Amino acid sequence: MLCSHSSFTLHQLVLKLLISFLLYYYSSSPILVFGSTIPTMHPLEQETLFKIMETLSSDQDWRSSYPNPCRPGASSWPGIVCKFTANDTRYSHVTRLDFGTPPNPSCKNSATFPPEIFELPHLESIFIFQCFTRTPTRITFPPPNRALPTPSPLQQLSLRSNSALIGAIPPRLISTLTSLHILTLSQNRLSGRIPTATFPAGSSLVHLDLSYNMLTGPIPSEIGSFQKLVGLDLSYNRLTGEIPSSIGELAVLQKLDLSSNSLGGTIPQSVFNSLESLVFLALSNNRLNIHGAGFGGKKKIGLRNLQYFLMDGNPMFAPLPVEFGQLKKLQELRLSNSGYWGKIPPEYSQLVNLSSLSLQNNRLSGEIPAGFAGLSRIYHMNLSRNLLDGVVPFNSSFLRRLGRNLDLSGNAGLCLTPSAAAAAAEDDGGGGGVGVGVCGKTKRGSPLKISEAPLLGWCCNYNNLVFTLLLMLFWLLF
Repeated sequence: MLCSHSSFTLHQLVLKLLISFLLYYYSSSPILVFGSTIPTMHPLEQETLFKIMETLSSDQDWRSSYPNPCRPGASSWPGIVCKFTANDTRYSHVTRLDFGTPPNPSCKNSATFPPEIFELPHLESIFIFQCFTRTPTRITFPPPNRALPTPSPLQQLSLRSNSALIGAIPPRLISTLTSLHILTLSQNRLSGRIPTATFPAGSSLVHLDLSYNMLTGPIPSEIGSFQKLVGLDLSYNRLTGEIPSSIGELAVLQKLDLSSNSLGGTIPQSVFNSLESLVFLALSNNRLNIHGAGFGGKKKIGLRNLQYFLMDGNPMFAPLPVEFGQLKKLQELRLSNSGYWGKIPPEYSQLVNLSSLSLQNNRLSGEIPAGFAGLSRIYHMNLSRNLLDGVVPFNSSFLRRLGRNLDLSGNAGLCLTPSAAAAAAEDDGGGGGVGVGVCGKTKRGSPLKISEAPLLGWCCNYNNLVFTLLLMLFWLLF
């Protein structure tokens, strides 16, 4: 009996030790091992975490409700990820924080930016979405007398859709966070210039998104030092000056969006010749031109992987570049509202992967290239409000396939064959088809009158004429 009792006691002891060992590695609550308490979060790190939470959220009393933030199960914090590190298995460390939308903690009306996030020694990612919406706040760092982790562990920082996040982007955000791969500061109210003085050489930055803010000044030429950059989005700001040619040094760049700013001057040749990895290029709604960019000689351009090319809303006042016909992977091409004149290059018929083509509101003349009828993947084409003429080269099948996604209106010289017109009207439910009449007749069945044709095509009414003259005057002066 004594032996049996001793064996049972030994089994109990082994089981207790095993349970204690497992809890030590997989729980963040204090664990009792041989009569001593072993914490699973470092007290300083835990206190820093409580301060961050109390600055942002008032969903509940986090200290009393979640005294062990990293503990797995029902008592763990929402919006938090904790891990043990290879160099320190004594403590569980915070590696990711999410705030703003359920199931993550929501933000209180008085929430302000917590500089303590830069003090968490193992934080790799933080996402704050729609959090700072009432109380104006700025991106700040802890005082200089408080040491930050070196090197910084932060790899991803996303502050998005915070309407009360104001002020300038601190230079330290780029110079201090040397491990940063993704920096997203979009849809806030940040202002001032993009910081330049402390762009680090050999930066790890892969994605930089500063879109939808109120940033001013030029794009810094130092942007070319981000050699690992794959995505750059500076759209919907108030940036001025020319596009720096150093952007052409971003050899692995796949997305470049500079649309909806006030950028001017000639687009540098490096954008068209050097960015061979580029897939998405958006330069819409600026004051850019291609004069002096080297187009017109049918030279080879380097955008061989480009799939989306958006350059509408710029005062080009030049023929359409024949070279764009080399972009064989192109799926969307938008060159509308830019004052292009002359014929549509037949080389554009070689864009066999094209699904959307927008050339409306220019001064294009001549016939629609016959090869456009062979663009088997296209589903949207807008050639309206130009000076095009001749018979539309699309058969009934093509017209039925595009339906209302084909707009040829505002080209008085264009006409459809009777069979094509019938197909277009049938697909449109008898509503007039693609905006073009039957050859030899107006839509009402009477002969076409010269007086019904627009005098200037793209600028056929007073408002467009004034706009055209202003754009031409701007280009001549600047």
